Amino acid sequence: MEPAAAKADATTFPKVDYQTHPDLYKHYKVSYDGAVATLKIDIDEDAGIRPGYKLKLNSYDLGVDIELYDAIQRIRFEHPEVRTVVLTSAKDRVFCSGANIFMLGKSSHAWKVNFCKFTNETRNGLEDSSRHSGLKFIAACNGTTAGGGYEVALACDEIVLIDDSSSAVSLPEVPLLGVLPGTGGLTRVTDKRKVRHDLADIFCTTTEGVRGQRAKEWRLVDEVVKPKEFAAYIQRRAFELASQSDRPKNSKGVTLTPLKRTIEDSGYRYEFVDVQIESGARQATLTVKAPTEVQPADISAILALGADWWPLQMSRELDDAILMLRTNNLDVGIWLLTTAGDADRVLAVDATLATLKDHWFVRETIGLLRRTLARLDVSSRTLIALVESGSCFAGTLLELALAADRTYMLDLPDQPTAAPQLALSELNFGTYPRVDGLSRIESRFYRESDPIAKVRAAIGRKLSAKEASALGLITAALDDIDWHDEIRMVLEERASMSPDALTGMEANLRFGVTETMETRVFGRLSAWQNWIFIRPNAVGEAGALKVFGTGNKAKFNWERI
Repeated sequence: MEPAAAKADATTFPKVDYQTHPDLYKHYKVSYDGAVATLKIDIDEDAGIRPGYKLKLNSYDLGVDIELYDAIQRIRFEHPEVRTVVLTSAKDRVFCSGANIFMLGKSSHAWKVNFCKFTNETRNGLEDSSRHSGLKFIAACNGTTAGGGYEVALACDEIVLIDDSSSAVSLPEVPLLGVLPGTGGLTRVTDKRKVRHDLADIFCTTTEGVRGQRAKEWRLVDEVVKPKEFAAYIQRRAFELASQSDRPKNSKGVTLTPLKRTIEDSGYRYEFVDVQIESGARQATLTVKAPTEVQPADISAILALGADWWPLQMSRELDDAILMLRTNNLDVGIWLLTTAGDADRVLAVDATLATLKDHWFVRETIGLLRRTLARLDVSSRTLIALVESGSCFAGTLLELALAADRTYMLDLPDQPTAAPQLALSELNFGTYPRVDGLSRIESRFYRESDPIAKVRAAIGRKLSAKEASALGLITAALDDIDWHDEIRMVLEERASMSPDALTGMEANLRFGVTETMETRVFGRLSAWQNWIFIRPNAVGEAGALKVFGTGNKAKFNWERI
């Protein structure tokens, strides 16, 4: 039944749209007080993104997280004066009870996994902004904080729990639902909060959670505050964190205008990104285009362009395209990454990004590029880059090829004007780290100094297919006689293989050099959750996730596997 249910997610329901606006929010209330923005969770229980469940007790689904992602994105760009974001609840005695259990119980496997992945990426984005942009986050847990509610708190810089004798933090998924805290909970408790292993074991197998001073002693929260003092403490602490940030105090923000996007059965069309879907072949071609005009190098002129500045507009379009494909086109397992346009214009933009990287707007644009490219790395799709005549794999756009599982380049030694070229920039050497903290070139060469040094020495040159091959930047250089047949065979072979096996293989091969908290979330935790989500102990007719709320007890297969 699972494959049919998965297909229903993509075909029976309308396409999920990741574009929204504060005027359309149903679940978050945003307010601003100088350097502090407050996001109040106020979930409309009747406004789920899918029918069949109510979002009670500030529980959330994908639609809620789409609003959170949009709100944080707008704070980054539209409100540069904001230095601290407070996440709290507008409801009495409940902060957030986590992902809606009835939604999970009714959802297909694919929907659950995609939901968790986007939620993970949104949580990681909070930490990314804290690490790179001077934007700090406080979880003001003014009530019960359970499951995914505690997981969003874990992604914040500080967690403050109200000390009212009843409010607790908890991760009850294992004893209650037979699944794992799926959006980083287990990993952040150990890697980030440094909760002792045995205490973490008790915490994650206790449904009622931990409250008060014990929560602080176990490092589950940073502070517990009495109700009468809670609001004043949060305000004081928010402004204290704000005073440590280098975000500008008096700069005008840049409005994130709606994307110019057309949705068709055959794909998604934007100004600088085009997605052409071939359903029969189960593949999509993503073409990212260089700027059509010379981009300004002066910050005043860049700010005047605002959301129309090419690197920002292109990255917003690519981000949206990736999300749309991942959620709405489940059968499309191969993404062909292509580019088009003038490489010199992309390299000029890269030079501007490098020169102005400390300006808040440029820094935020680089941050969006970094996070968008990282979505490719963790997408469970085969990524194949094709470097053909007219391609523009230069600098920032070269990252697409470096993210690919394989890269094929057309070799035309007798047609120099038609032969594609690759070009590197300084931005390829650390500006866009993956979730493992490495640049794609570092990862490609396993941090070995000699091949990395040779590649770095090629900055400033346009590389032919043979030169790119010699440096190890591509998988193969193919002449025009073999090109079409070779690519056809590669794609046909890939399309014939098990998508499950490919997902596992690709994830293991992409991340093999080092491990971080983020790779543990996307790799170890997500992989186990993936498996648990299809086990009968969780989702069988008598599984814990299925029978929750029915009054029936779960029936487990007691074999340890």
